[in-house]
Amino acid sequence: MISVRRYGDTGQAFPIYITVVGGLLFLAFAYFAVGQAAVNRNGAQTAADAAALAAAMNTRDELADQWVKDVLDPTKWQDIFHGNVNVANSCWRAYQLAARNDATAQCDPEPPLSYKVDAQTNKTVGRSVVPGTENMMSTAHATAVIEPLCTFTLSGAGGVLPELTCRDRKWTLNPGDLTNLPGPEDLFDVHLAD
Repeated sequence: MISVRRYGDTGQAFPIYITVVGGLLFLAFAYFAVGQAAVNRNGAQTAADAAALAAAMNTRDELADQWVKDVLDPTKWQDIFHGNVNVANSCWRAYQLAARNDATAQCDPEPPLSYKVDAQTNKTVGRSVVPGTENMMSTAHATAVIEPLCTFTLSGAGGVLPELTCRDRKWTLNPGDLTNLPGPEDLFDVHLAD
């Protein structure tokens, strides 16, 4: 009896296997590139958020210092709480915090009570299977707002300071004893707008 050899599809799986493994490796590198870009983008957003908040908090502290300086003249309080007083531009704090987060920042004060920051990472996304990413840097935007927390009503009585209500706390101010004054965090809230 003579046996007949049949070759048919023998050995056809190996090229398919190589093609599938090559495709999976390409997808893995592509996902890695997307991950690199996401990490870089998150770094830019962190830098922008920190920079905007730092500038706003510095201005908040200056406004609180101005309020303490003028605490005995309640006619000036409203202007202080609404940012209608002369305080220094605090963008230098934004630049400082962006640098600490390995980024550069463009800061613009938006009177009376906010700071807008655009940050760009110093590091690139890096080389990957996605062409053109090796020189790309991530950018992000943040706006921090200073919100006054206190209300008061001016009284006609001379020498009497109005009661200051900040959120749910009332401050009865005694002109003869100004040791227990609200702090900057009691007078103003600082938060990101977007």
